[in-house]
Amino acid sequence: MASDISDTTDMSVSALPPLAPSFAALAPRYDLVLCDVWGVLHNGVVGSQAAAEALVRTRAGGASVILVSNAPREPEGVARILDGFGIPRAAYDAIVTSGMVTNALLAKRPGVRMWHLGPERDLGIYEGLDLTLTGLDEAELIVCTGLFDDTVETPAHYADTLKAARARALPFICANPDIVVERGGDLIWCAGAIAEAYAELGGEVVFCGKPHRPIYETAFATAEKLRGAPVAPSRALAIGDALRTDLAGALGVGIDCLFVAAGIHAGELGLEHGADVDPAALARLLEDGPGRPAAVTTRLAW
Repeated sequence: MASDISDTTDMSVSALPPLAPSFAALAPRYDLVLCDVWGVLHNGVVGSQAAAEALVRTRAGGASVILVSNAPREPEGVARILDGFGIPRAAYDAIVTSGMVTNALLAKRPGVRMWHLGPERDLGIYEGLDLTLTGLDEAELIVCTGLFDDTVETPAHYADTLKAARARALPFICANPDIVVERGGDLIWCAGAIAEAYAELGGEVVFCGKPHRPIYETAFATAEKLRGAPVAPSRALAIGDALRTDLAGALGVGIDCLFVAAGIHAGELGLEHGADVDPAALARLLEDGPGRPAAVTTRLAW
């Protein structure tokens, strides 16, 4: 089991996890780092060279770094995005995505007729599968990777569509459980918000990414192949900026989590303009969260 983590619903300032301005002191405790992408390595507009350097140094110290992302894409697609943000491939050993988990799930349904709910850029996750893309009326199931246009739409735009799908009892696969992500300071709706709306209607939903166990099982299996032996949970660390996915997922599989404050929760913590973490604001945020991270940092840096 992970160390220094306790579930608590009364998070006072005195009970806060330690602040870790430098990752250098934490890194030697771990053989495996499962690092989030959006919110840690980039914010949708610019990449974090400090975070990339921290991961490069972590690997140089002997640990394996696997990027674990709720991106509904194949790993190489995420790698190319990171290339564009100036994140070197030396910063990580492998990438595991919710798109991979979705692909593996659909591989068990050869010949299925499915409706793709999301932008065309995500169609790559179906590569190599025996399936037929159809309209909603002909579909046997729905796979949602996001909104068709997340710059103008909200989940409310899909209310009638979801009611029609629920009337036919269509299974709904969510290829990105994130509710929102940060894009240059703005919060953008994701597939998880639509999936939750469908679940509220009583629809059957399968989630393929964080905080759910399958993506972590894939990450640990990948680490075992890389290292030639299993990694003990006590020697694994998740790094992420979202309480609902990164922290909850880490706690759910019994590993430590380093919470990056200046990500999706930056507004709640008053960090939009580069300030330091306010202990009182952090206590309020964690009180409503899934539990206690092992440590907190403003931004990942060595």
